[in-house]
Parts: sequence; structure tokens; C-alpha cells
Amino acid sequence: MKECKWKRRITIYGFVLCLVSMTVLMVISPKETVSRAERRRLAEKPKLTIKSLMDKSFMDDTENYLLDHFPFRDGLRRIKAYFAYDVLQQKENNDIYVADGHAAKLEYPLNEASIKRLAAKMKGLRQQYFPDQTVWYAIVPDKNYFLAEQNGFPSLDYEHMSSLLSQELGADSASDTAFRYMDITSDLTIDDYYHTDTHWRQERILAVARRVADTLGMGGSLSFAADSQGALSENIIKDFYGVYYGQAALPMEPDNIVYLTSAVTDEARVWSLEENTQSGKNAGKVVLPDEEGAVWKAVYQTEKLEDGKSLDKYDMFVGGASSLQIIRSPKAATEKRIILFRDSYTSSLAPLLLEAYSEIVLIDLRYIDSARIGAYVDFAGADILFLYNTSIVNHSEMLK
Repeated sequence: MKECKWKRRITIYGFVLCLVSMTVLMVISPKETVSRAERRRLAEKPKLTIKSLMDKSFMDDTENYLLDHFPFRDGLRRIKAYFAYDVLQQKENNDIYVADGHAAKLEYPLNEASIKRLAAKMKGLRQQYFPDQTVWYAIVPDKNYFLAEQNGFPSLDYEHMSSLLSQELGADSASDTAFRYMDITSDLTIDDYYHTDTHWRQERILAVARRVADTLGMGGSLSFAADSQGALSENIIKDFYGVYYGQAALPMEPDNIVYLTSAVTDEARVWSLEENTQSGKNAGKVVLPDEEGAVWKAVYQTEKLEDGKSLDKYDMFVGGASSLQIIRSPKAATEKRIILFRDSYTSSLAPLLLEAYSEIVLIDLRYIDSARIGAYVDFAGADILFLYNTSIVNHSEMLK
């Protein structure tokens, strides 16, 4: 009996000691504001107010705060991932799987309503802003296109996705102003994507850039070939841990970001709506590109690697996510303009087109309402291309 009492006491004392130790660690350990591994901002310590107590948000916010700042959190996440993969024999963790050295996120099932919604959005924009112009569209396949089905994971029916979008857009019409499909999938392989991230690698998409330029009749202005960089110079940023690295919580070798420069990209400059929207007494006023005081930045914004504000090294391509950007290229071979309705993949593609276009307009409808873009963009005479990755096509509700 005495032995049983001592065992119970040891168990209780041990539990209390662990509880006190973890509490002390929670109090004294430095509090990070961001998780570099997960590429997100961590929950802030909530403020206790009568309102937050009444609506119970204080308890929910406190729980999120404690979870985000739990001692040894990243290590415990990694242990959980190992347990899921090696002990439970799960093939994925947090919907992330690793195959052929690449981490990818499951995208399934096919959302036909989303495809129809996207087509309606594209047709509405065309009717409102460029009814008499030829409009091109292309789909960037995600990594699942190359990995999922081949490795036993559920996969979208990509052929049906493309066929349904084409049908909804009337892309088979013989009209000169019909939507026209640009096939870039045949120019890509899994090796053209980062191992730890969702995006494609700029140095590997020369064939895509040439496909875009050739299709739009601008190929003669590009100095590089589909399989040769020509005069483009490689610049390397080491230790790029992509978005899937943190989500998978598994050890993977980091990627390198290679970005391509030339005299053309060095001279080009980027105007973004966010950078030129004023605050203070002039809050909301936008300094337009040709107005005095407009802020222009470099195409490759390497300062984002050091400023502590960006959670993603990929943001160095034209400054990352933005509602509206205008890139001007004074050394372009023509005075032509192109307007790209885009997502983040286009950030690394656009610089490769600067030899051909004196102005490239990037519109990201995840961050700006369709009704607003007419105040900033002149569509007349421009080439127009919708370029979206699979995830946007399958989740078009995120477009405004």
C-alpha cells in the first residue's frame, strides 16, 4: 500500500512539476511575432475587455496565443509529422505529401462551380473593359499534375477542368474576339518547380515566357531561347524554405532562388497601388504612375530579404503580392503593352517579358475589386492574358 501511495505521489508531483515548468517557460521565453517555418504571423496576446469576455472571444484568442507560443512548438510539430508518416503510415500530413523529393499540397476534388464562376468573372471583365479585343487565357498546372496520381494520391481531372473552362468561355468560337486558350502545360515538368514551395522556378520557365511571347506575336523581341538564357545573368539566393516546408514539418533541403537579370531588367521599374496609396491626412489618395511623387521600385526587390516584413523570399520578384502593379521597361524593343490578370506565379514570369513590352500591368483580383481597376488601367490596344494556377481555378471564390 505504501509503495502504491509513493507511486501516486511521484506521478502527481511529476505532473505538477511539468505543468509549472511549462508555465515558467511560457512566461520567460522570448515571444516571436512570426513563424518563419509556417510563413505566417503568430497570434498576439489578447487584451482583456468586458466585450471580449462577454462574447467569449478572449478565451478563443487566448487559446490561439498559447498554441502559437507553446515552448518547443516547432520541435513538437516535427515529432507529430514523424509519427504520422513513420508510425501511423499516413501518406500525408496537414494535406502535404512528399513525392520524388517534392512537397505538394493535395488539391481535390474538382470544383465545377468554381470553374463556372471564374468563367463568368472573366466574361464580365471582358464585357466591361475590353469587349472588342482578343483575350487569351492559360492555366498553370500545380505540382499535383505531375505527382498526385502517379504516387497514389487523389488527383483532379485536369482534362475536364480545361475542357469545362473552355466550354464556359466559348473558346472554340471562330470569332476574332473570342477567348483563346494558350497551352503552357506542355512546356513544364515537375523539375520546373521548387522542391519546398508551390511556385515555378524563374530560370526554368524560359519556354513558358517564349510561348507567351510567340503566341502574342512578340517572340522576335526576346533575346533568349526556350532552352537557353542568352544574355540573361543568373543571381542566386540561398536557403529558400518554401511554404510547404513549414506546413509539412519535415526536414527537407532548402531550395535556391535563381533570378535572371539583364540591362533591360536593371532599368525597369515597378509602381504598385499599395506603395502609392497615402495615409495620414491624405489617407486613401493614390499617387498615379505619371504624377509627381509616385514611388517606383526595382523589378527584383532584394531588400525584402532583409527588411523583416516579408515572410517569403519569393516576394523579391516584383515585390510580391499586390492588387495592381505597373512595370515600365524603357529598354523594351517595342512600345507594346500587356495586361496580365494574375496570381503569384506571374511575379517571376513578368520580368522575362520586359524585352518585348514597354509596359506590363499586373492585376490580382484577390486584392482589388473588379469595379475599381478601370480607374487605373487603360486597356485600349493592349495584349490581354488571364494566367491562373490550378488552385485559383478550383477556388475562384477568392477573386473579387
